[in-house]
Amino acid sequence: MGAVVIKIDEKNNRLISKLVKQLGGKVLSINEEQYEDLALGKLMDKTKTGETASRVAIMKKLRNER
Repeated sequence: MGAVVIKIDEKNNRLISKLVKQLGGKVLSINEEQYEDLALGKLMDKTKTGETASRVAIMKKLRNER
Protein backbone atom coordinates (compact mmCIF):
# COMPACT_ATOMS: atom_id res chain seq x y z
CA MET A 1 0.00 0.00 0.00
CA GLY A 2 1.25 3.49 -0.81
CA ALA A 3 0.72 6.88 0.74
CA VAL A 4 0.16 10.38 -0.57
CA VAL A 5 1.07 13.62 1.21
CA ILE A 6 -1.04 16.61 0.21
CA LYS A 7 -0.37 20.09 1.59
CA ILE A 8 -3.39 22.36 1.16
CA ASP A 9 -5.40 24.94 3.08
CA GLU A 10 -7.61 23.93 6.02
CA LYS A 11 -10.95 24.11 4.16
CA ASN A 12 -9.80 21.88 1.31
CA ASN A 13 -8.00 19.63 3.79
CA ARG A 14 -11.32 18.79 5.42
CA LEU A 15 -12.93 18.16 2.02
CA ILE A 16 -10.14 15.85 0.83
CA SER A 17 -10.10 14.04 4.19
CA LYS A 18 -13.84 13.40 3.96
CA LEU A 19 -13.52 12.08 0.41
CA VAL A 20 -10.63 9.77 1.30
CA LYS A 21 -12.58 8.34 4.24
CA GLN A 22 -15.63 7.75 2.01
CA LEU A 23 -13.39 5.85 -0.41
CA GLY A 24 -12.19 3.63 2.45
CA GLY A 25 -8.80 5.23 2.92
CA LYS A 26 -7.14 6.36 6.11
CA VAL A 27 -6.28 9.99 6.84
CA LEU A 28 -3.37 11.03 9.02
CA SER A 29 -3.04 14.73 9.75
CA ILE A 30 0.42 16.08 10.55
CA ASN A 31 1.53 19.51 11.70
CA GLU A 32 3.96 21.81 9.89
CA GLU A 33 7.00 20.60 11.86
CA GLN A 34 6.23 16.95 11.08
CA TYR A 35 5.78 17.87 7.40
CA GLU A 36 9.18 19.59 7.37
CA ASP A 37 10.76 16.53 9.02
CA LEU A 38 9.24 14.32 6.32
CA ALA A 39 10.47 16.60 3.54
CA LEU A 40 13.97 16.80 5.04
CA GLY A 41 14.14 13.01 5.36
CA LYS A 42 13.10 12.61 1.72
CA LEU A 43 15.76 15.10 0.64
CA MET A 44 18.40 13.29 2.71
CA ASP A 45 17.46 9.95 1.14
CA LYS A 46 17.64 11.50 -2.33
CA THR A 47 21.12 12.97 -1.80
CA LYS A 48 22.59 10.00 0.10
CA THR A 49 25.85 8.89 -1.53
CA GLY A 50 26.83 5.94 0.61
CA GLU A 51 30.30 7.42 1.05
CA THR A 52 31.90 7.93 4.44
CA ALA A 53 34.02 10.80 5.74
CA SER A 54 36.75 10.78 8.34
CA ARG A 55 36.33 12.56 11.65
CA VAL A 56 39.22 14.87 10.72
CA ALA A 57 37.55 15.92 7.46
CA ILE A 58 34.29 16.66 9.26
CA MET A 59 36.00 18.70 11.97
CA LYS A 60 37.87 20.73 9.31
CA LYS A 61 34.57 21.53 7.59
CA LEU A 62 33.02 22.56 10.89
CA ARG A 63 35.94 24.89 11.58
CA ASN A 64 35.85 26.24 8.01
CA GLU A 65 39.36 24.98 7.39
CA ARG A 66 40.39 23.98 3.93
